[in-house]
Amino acid sequence: MSRNVKGVLFADYIRMIRSQKDIDWARHLPPEDLVYVLKKIVPTAWYPMETFERLGNAILKEVALGDLDAVRMWGRFSVDQLVASFPILLAKGDPVETLMRFRVHRETFFDFQALALSTLVQDHVHVVVSYYMGATAEEAASFQTMGFFERLIELSGGLDVHARFSQKSWAGAPHTMLEVDWRMPD
Repeated sequence: MSRNVKGVLFADYIRMIRSQKDIDWARHLPPEDLVYVLKKIVPTAWYPMETFERLGNAILKEVALGDLDAVRMWGRFSVDQLVASFPILLAKGDPVETLMRFRVHRETFFDFQALALSTLVQDHVHVVVSYYMGATAEEAASFQTMGFFERLIELSGGLDVHARFSQKSWAGAPHTMLEVDWRMPD
């Protein structure tokens, strides 16, 4: 089964690689991946998930130096860019509505069910994470996803946001379960 990611997300990895001119990316990426570093990435086009995974692994090693907290922060940072591109995603003062909108938009970012909101109530969400990648990439992508949801909920008005993994696919679970809790202002 071919899996793809939308250019708007793929471009983030390409920008990161292009910004690190002192790194020999050919040590980590095969020629078929390096081609994307040189070409224009179209935000609305589809790109191969296998390449996305290899780009992510290379960035994890060379830029983040294996630091998953840095990956989590990058996930937080990416929300602001995504909301700038898709302002309809954010429902100010309403994290649940924002997450419902994300549920609809998720299909525009991946052509497979990478993320599913299995439980969504007023102050809590369960996110099933299944990117179907190798353990290293899946773990890093899950931490990036954690940061993404923390920031998305904060931007939509949630306070005291707390996220944790109750299951980890990279540790043998069938999938990763991200649980996020928050409270609303009084």
